Amino acid sequence: MLQFLEKKLCWIVSAASLMRTSFVYFSVLVISLWCHQVQANDSCAIATAHPEATAAGCEVLSSGGNAFDAAIAVTAALSVVEPYSSGLGGGGFYLLHFGESGENVFVDARETAPGQVSESLYLDEAGEALPKRSREGPLAAAIPGIPAALQHLSQHYARLPLRSSLQPAITLARDGFSVDPRYVRAVGWVEKRIRKFNLSEGIFFNEGEPYEPGQVLKQPELAQTLEALAEDINSFYHGKIAQEMVNYVVSSGGNWTLSDLENYEVREREAVILNFNGAKIVTAPLPSSGGLVMAQVFNILNNFSYYSHDRAARSHLMIEAMRRGYNDRARFMGDPEFSEVPSKQLMSIDYARERGKSIMLDAASDSNTLPTVFDLSIEGEETTHFSIIDHDGNRVAATLSINGPFGSGMVAGNTGILLNNHMDDFSIGIGKGNAYELVGNRANGIEPGKRPLSSMSPTFVESEKGVLAIGTPGGSRIISMVMLAILEYLDPVDINPETVVSLARYHHQYLPDRVQVEPDSFDEAWISELRSRGHDVQVYRRKWGNMQAVHCDESALRCLVLNDPRGREGVVF
Repeated sequence: MLQFLEKKLCWIVSAASLMRTSFVYFSVLVISLWCHQVQANDSCAIATAHPEATAAGCEVLSSGGNAFDAAIAVTAALSVVEPYSSGLGGGGFYLLHFGESGENVFVDARETAPGQVSESLYLDEAGEALPKRSREGPLAAAIPGIPAALQHLSQHYARLPLRSSLQPAITLARDGFSVDPRYVRAVGWVEKRIRKFNLSEGIFFNEGEPYEPGQVLKQPELAQTLEALAEDINSFYHGKIAQEMVNYVVSSGGNWTLSDLENYEVREREAVILNFNGAKIVTAPLPSSGGLVMAQVFNILNNFSYYSHDRAARSHLMIEAMRRGYNDRARFMGDPEFSEVPSKQLMSIDYARERGKSIMLDAASDSNTLPTVFDLSIEGEETTHFSIIDHDGNRVAATLSINGPFGSGMVAGNTGILLNNHMDDFSIGIGKGNAYELVGNRANGIEPGKRPLSSMSPTFVESEKGVLAIGTPGGSRIISMVMLAILEYLDPVDINPETVVSLARYHHQYLPDRVQVEPDSFDEAWISELRSRGHDVQVYRRKWGNMQAVHCDESALRCLVLNDPRGREGVVF
């Protein structure tokens, strides 16, 4: 009876949080506290970048679903309310933890390259990259993986019928949702790209004019597609939806085939597990570069006794470790089914010790002195993340993407499905930077059926402080953001977990050889100290990331939802 009451109260909290009166906010606080006091060991939490998506997950949990049902509901809802970040036409990674067995599984729903693709499609006669081809329109779109992930989660791990978990998204698409400032901002970034495609302009603009905050955006075609997937999700890859998408992509100049869709498969992979400062870190394996980069960075920092140094020295060491981790990302990493990646070596403590020998405590390295990317014999800003922990200890950390804001800009026919532009995540022309200035080698070169290398890094951290499920959007900066949050969380000084999603961020990715820092986030003394060591510190024009985390403290028997203040505030329940 208590557990039933708690679930009902938690749902009231999530629903009420969508309202905007001060009375309701006060009620939310009271009910939330009572909810935990009634039966705190059955607490559950969802952190997403949009309150409608959080409400969708809450609704499913309150109906008897588990964290994996909620992940389906949140994914589908985000595809409606955050079309600039994720969707059915994109891909993603789901890191799962099963409360009963303690096991972890990584579900790889990354997109794959079409069968008729080749690197030459994206290069001119002189071998120079044609960036528009990989960033907008039909040639930019890889074969989506999200619908296959929803099917996989539903068939193997969820409790409820798929239709139940998709229903909140169907309702949002059919009845509409209130546009927020983030949507307006994202449209403004790529307005020209969206307007190139009549179907896209008709959906994401209000009779030809940009939506204003508070106006209601309805997507009837997407609602019909979600209805069809609720009846038979195979139709995305084998039925009418597949045929409609292929016909439209090909007629628009693309190269998709029905076989590309029919042959798409989700992959289950072993998560990367590492230890740092007494904590167990469970994170993403290839084709995410997150796990291997984190392994090298944390191993290097451990060799330098990171927490024994002052603030400036810690930042210097972190930058130098990132420089080397991202260097190996560019040298070695790609889809493990297509390339021999020396994963064990990259994760080893001995390798990190060797890589760290060239680090000086008083001077920056020069990236040009590191092993080159370009003569070896070894061959996205707008993303979204959510974290879920349910009453049974099951948890999900999922990072989803269509790559750039509004992906390719192209909606696939009458499906309402906005297609990704993840072909730009391949190394197009060796040594050529992509939209995030990341460079790569043959390991991440374009090949039919191949998954592009990713930075998406859904992560669990287990320590004496509790359990943290965390991740963020941010393109090439995803890995550095997650690592900085973990370093903050594991600091031996008693740090409030809520600070991990809001702390100031800096980033180095080997090339270009510079330290990016958020504006208005670091004092001049810190910047001057790094510059005195030889770092090229550049203050970025805007802040980055929208981290979403859940922290559960078993000793206090409570869970906290941690929403990045850079994004729209989420809901605690």
